[in-house]
Amino acid sequence: MPPSPVPPAVADELSRLVRRWQQLPVGQASVRMPRVVTVVGGLAALSGATSAPPDLGPAVVMDQLVVTAYDACSEGRADDALALLTTLRRDL
Repeated sequence: MPPSPVPPAVADELSRLVRRWQQLPVGQASVRMPRVVTVVGGLAALSGATSAPPDLGPAVVMDQLVVTAYDACSEGRADDALALLTTLRRDL
């Protein structure tokens, strides 16, 4: 099995974000959804996507975040992905 393209710093940031998201009350998560969706779109753009992923709601958005971060890292954009993820965590 080939090694993951996601460096440890990005994986750690993703873990922190997922934990933080799971701890948010639903009302707070709903208020923060637009920000998370924006970052998911930014990560998708880093990987060369021509359109943003659809907004599937708060129950799925962290899965979208993880997948788009993986894709960005696969394209050699790990540093940019880390910057987006770190800023998002601070915003949550």
